[in-house]
Amino acid sequence: MLALAGIIDAINRGVSHLVRWFALVMVLVQFGIVIGRYVFGVNSIWVQESVLYLHATLFMLAAGYTLLVDKHVRVDIFYAKAAPATRRWIDMAGHLFLLLPSMAALLCWSWPSVRNSWKILEGPISVGGIEAVFLLKSLIPVFCVLVALQSIAILLRLVAGEEPA
Repeated sequence: MLALAGIIDAINRGVSHLVRWFALVMVLVQFGIVIGRYVFGVNSIWVQESVLYLHATLFMLAAGYTLLVDKHVRVDIFYAKAAPATRRWIDMAGHLFLLLPSMAALLCWSWPSVRNSWKILEGPISVGGIEAVFLLKSLIPVFCVLVALQSIAILLRLVAGEEPA
């Protein structure tokens, strides 16, 4: 069980090591847009949309890693003052009854849109933009899978009596 959890952790770590560079690229592209617009008077919708694509990719693909390192937003009313055993039960209930069903629902409800987008190779958001909205929409099921896998890894550790990584 713990070996599987380790594999899932490694997947999310690997994805995060790749997409973390998107933040730097995004800043550089945005800087280039500002310089191009205000210094040289040129603009490109394609380049502007690339910032949106980078931003979406960064946040959607790094969500599993964020869950792995426990840096997600937590509404903490009772959790901080609870005993470790109580926290374990709260974590297990949250993953089993909230997070995993949410990811399953989002995956099921988004899949028809993603499938249709791929069927027609859905074009740009704006005229002159990146002709790959189907790729942008594909981030939704990938997000669901990465977060659900990480949730399963955490559950495996909780069941085994370990603290999540």
